[in-house]
Amino acid sequence: MTIDAHHHFWDYATEEYGWIPKDVIRKSFSPADLKPLIDKAKVDGVISVQARTELKENNFLLKYADENEWIKAVVGYVDLTRNDVFTTLAKLSEHKKFRAVREVLQGKDDDAYCLRDDFNRGISQLHDFGLVYDILIFHRHLPNSITFVDKHPNQIFVLDHVAKPEIRTTTPDPAWTKNMIELGKREHVFCKISGMVTEIRDREDWDIKLMKPYLDVALEAFGPDRLMFGSDWPVCLLESEYVRWNAAVKTMIADLSADEKADILGGTAVRAYSI
Repeated sequence: MTIDAHHHFWDYATEEYGWIPKDVIRKSFSPADLKPLIDKAKVDGVISVQARTELKENNFLLKYADENEWIKAVVGYVDLTRNDVFTTLAKLSEHKKFRAVREVLQGKDDDAYCLRDDFNRGISQLHDFGLVYDILIFHRHLPNSITFVDKHPNQIFVLDHVAKPEIRTTTPDPAWTKNMIELGKREHVFCKISGMVTEIRDREDWDIKLMKPYLDVALEAFGPDRLMFGSDWPVCLLESEYVRWNAAVKTMIADLSADEKADILGGTAVRAYSI
């Protein structure tokens, strides 16, 4: 099974999606828009990820998942600092496709938000329901994230967007590289090759030569058995069409074995999210 481990849907409204930066994606995106793209890219299934920090986002995504067999899992939103988080997680986890939770850590004013006691109490509840936690951060958050995941050795984590390094040249930032290698030593942490094209700086376009050194760092850090393809569609449309990014990833991993490519293109996501 080939899986796109990271994409979004939304019914666009300015007041609900104020973070969306440009007109090209300031419109609604539904399963009807995505299905032709995954068919063209020969992707069998997808994982839908929250785009709003509201509980209603979960029902919005789960409704689509109920209606479309090819939507294999949902990464939803829960405020993990709330006292009633156990009850909320218990109800959501009754749905077989609710597989993970994500907080928009990259948007918090406190760079050490992931180390808060109340947040970590919430994280400690996830394992009881078999839920994964997606880590959405910028590269500057990696040191705190390493400390964070060490607090929960039995919890499965998935790092989104290779921690969003600034991509300017074919030489990755040494600090990002060092921290990625260190985080990758934690075998309970997985990583998505997603969201990379929107981290390009000072360039009008991108190519495989530019992107491959960053993918190679992620591959060295996590190995193919903990690395997974994601499109970040429709956000990726700011810099790349869906099929172009999918084809680029396949080209960048072309020298790997058949089993290793199968892991990155689907097997890792199936295992991490228990699809």
